[in-house]
Amino acid sequence: MRLHIIETGYFYADGGAMFGAIPKSAWRRRYACDEENRCVLAMRTLVVEREDGRAIVIDNGAGDPPAHLASYYRFFQQTDLITALRAKGIKPEQVSDMILTHLHFDHCGYTTRMTEQGPQPTFPHATHWVSRAQWENFLHPNGLERDSYLPQSMLPVAEAGLLRLIDTDTALEDMTLRLYDGHTPGQIVPYVETQQETVVFAGDVIPLAASVSPEWISAYDTYPVQSLTEKLRLLSEAAEKRQRIIYCHDAYTPSSTVKRVGDFFKAER
Repeated sequence: MRLHIIETGYFYADGGAMFGAIPKSAWRRRYACDEENRCVLAMRTLVVEREDGRAIVIDNGAGDPPAHLASYYRFFQQTDLITALRAKGIKPEQVSDMILTHLHFDHCGYTTRMTEQGPQPTFPHATHWVSRAQWENFLHPNGLERDSYLPQSMLPVAEAGLLRLIDTDTALEDMTLRLYDGHTPGQIVPYVETQQETVVFAGDVIPLAASVSPEWISAYDTYPVQSLTEKLRLLSEAAEKRQRIIYCHDAYTPSSTVKRVGDFFKAER
């Protein structure tokens, strides 16, 4: 297989929101911000290109976000995913599976495209993998996440019969889809086994290299105590087995291994 990382675009998020209770005097030494306290975040996609020509896409960015989100997050340098795939020699019909870590707008906005008939699946030949817990949360969101879910990004996929829900850790050939809670219920973390190493697409369990510190938990996480437990679970194995973590939102560090230093963890760039 071959792995491709695609940057589908960038946006601004408040540093206080990204680092929660951690004071700015600490987090600004690890992650840059501007004079308005805004941090640049990436929207990173991982593409697994198989030897038989099939491609698996993990997350797909914000797509064409509605005006109220665009004005708030100020998206820039957005990439048309189909164009980016073609640049890698991958045709849209080769995408056999779309794995969505969770259904917040910045991870699944390109799942559909607007047509004259309304929003339609971007990849009509792909099975779309989502956890059942996340799907239920999408359909019946809590007050903290309601604005992060856009029905038009996912309902057409379900109506087309392209949705596959999982309830537990699931094997997908040489990949394992593991479930983690905390940031949002039932987030999928894909573990991809290559000949060289295990690659972990950590999603918003660990969105930034700076987030490797277990207590550095985003204010966007709806269940922060669970986030702490789940981060420790992911990091302990990653450090022990020398797994490579892909950071979906880090604009400066796409990936790293991690090592344990006492009771802490450190990204090794």
